Amino acid sequence: MGFLYPRLLAEQARPLFDEYRQLTVRELTNRVSVTNDSAVYVATGGDRVSQAQLQQLRDGILDLAKQAGFPDESDRARNAEFDLRLAAMLHEEMGMVPAEAASRDVWAFLAMVVLPDVAHWRYPQPPKDRVLGTDLTRHVFGRLWWRAQLVRSPEDPEPYAALKILGEAAFDQIYARRTALGGSPHLVRAILRVWRDLDLQDLNERDTLRDFLKRLLRLAPFVMFDGIEEYALDEELRVVARESVEAQRRALGATTAAGEDGSRSVAPRNTQLPSHAIPAQGVQPILETVGNQIGPQRFTSLEICAGAGAQALGLERAGFDPVMLIETKADACFSIELNRPEWDIVCMDVLQFHPRMRPDIKGVDLVSGGLPRVKSQATAGRTEDTEERRVLRAVISLACEVEPKAVLLENVPDLVDDPEFEADRLWIEKELLKAGLQPSWKVLNAAEFRVPQNRRSGFLVALRDPYFGRFGWPIPSGAPAPTIGEILGPSMASRGWPGADRWVRRADRIAPALVGGSERRGGADLGPTGSKKAWAALGVNGNSLGDEPPGQDFPLDEEPRLTVEQAAMIQAFPADWKLSGGKTSRYRQVGHAMPPPLATAVGLAIAAALRG
Repeated sequence: MGFLYPRLLAEQARPLFDEYRQLTVRELTNRVSVTNDSAVYVATGGDRVSQAQLQQLRDGILDLAKQAGFPDESDRARNAEFDLRLAAMLHEEMGMVPAEAASRDVWAFLAMVVLPDVAHWRYPQPPKDRVLGTDLTRHVFGRLWWRAQLVRSPEDPEPYAALKILGEAAFDQIYARRTALGGSPHLVRAILRVWRDLDLQDLNERDTLRDFLKRLLRLAPFVMFDGIEEYALDEELRVVARESVEAQRRALGATTAAGEDGSRSVAPRNTQLPSHAIPAQGVQPILETVGNQIGPQRFTSLEICAGAGAQALGLERAGFDPVMLIETKADACFSIELNRPEWDIVCMDVLQFHPRMRPDIKGVDLVSGGLPRVKSQATAGRTEDTEERRVLRAVISLACEVEPKAVLLENVPDLVDDPEFEADRLWIEKELLKAGLQPSWKVLNAAEFRVPQNRRSGFLVALRDPYFGRFGWPIPSGAPAPTIGEILGPSMASRGWPGADRWVRRADRIAPALVGGSERRGGADLGPTGSKKAWAALGVNGNSLGDEPPGQDFPLDEEPRLTVEQAAMIQAFPADWKLSGGKTSRYRQVGHAMPPPLATAVGLAIAAALRG
């Protein structure tokens, strides 16, 4: 039976997180302790770890950190070596069972009480998931314990030797599929054994591993990997791995022969879309037949400020596959993982990201993102404006450095046409032109692309020559968007509310724009006073969100509240798109999203220009 560790609950950990981000590593050393008045233990069997044991653990970790440059120095190579040695130490010395290691509060205690200086040295200005444990795949210490747990081979002279086979980014690809693959130590160890013996000469290891894992995911519903003997499992995986290697070699040969235009096509294109317009008899028919329209040639993308993945989903339907997605909110990262486990999600602040961290994004076909809403110059200098403008400028600089063929950014309409934003536009255009990208601005309304809300967005598309001359903004069809009653009627009636039919007749228009609200204040509602009045005219109580549609006993003449799922329907999310987090977090993910059909329409126009 393993040791029980103290737990620092979220209510106590968050204030410490905010305070500690302002302190230096040396100042944090003065805050180190092996106890905390707010710490609790779980009421299960097992011995509580003693203060002396916690101090001994700290001393051992501190020795490793000092060898890697703590407190004043660090570099990528020493960090990687530190992580490898620390993973083995944590797993070997902590005496912790997996059930205890699955608690985020345990790791929050270690990172915020016992080792705050080491944690903030390893990840300066860390996002919450690095120290609070909101995502154990990213926690400074928790991720290493779990990596060691999955690779440990107790019968080997070096039980943790497999940690050295793959780097952190590659290993995280396996753990990102933890529900199907990464949760099985038996399978993970087999993957590493097979991977070690592959001939990957001239191949991109990361791309090959991604292909290999995708093939394993297809087998997962039909094969009980844990029920196969080691030798037999290794042989099965070798077959799959060879298929991936052969596929990558074929793709490499096709790319080499593709010509000087840099096209990444691995097959000849067929149907070509017109470059001047996307035929939009509403976008839904396009989405339903997009596989036929875009042909086999697909493109690569880097998605920034990815949110819950709505824009990336729309672009996927238009022919763009993300090499990587960057998003700072842990719940949004979880949402993407729930729906697209094969996508490579990096949960970090874009202000902390640099292209050197991921050389494979250099030269992607498209850099895209739905950025935080910038405010007018009237708010200049305020906290809520400064951060958004910093992100805007960081994304433009990142896009220029990545050197894509195209850039797609979405923001408020005022950024496109308001004189108050002229200085921002001039700076953006100057930076893009210096990088060889020709910019074009446009305001589009999602309602013109069959999304049931009056949602205007400002778009910037920039392309290199010769692609820019081929680009044309998508043209709306003129067909009306469905009404809110048509979209939500079945949901409002799903629990037997007798007033549903009358409500549908009243909700005979499209909705006002959904808003996600500020992360800095308030809960989830449907926006300011004007928006709430517009929702009231549709028979919706916009003061808050509901947990479920109205039931049989809901009054006939009362206005129901929208659920998060109904808000997602208004944003044209797919019905099966899952969202992670509490109600407020999930609603903000929905409200901040770009409707996928609108992203598809713009994406199809960019893809047409890239195909020429």
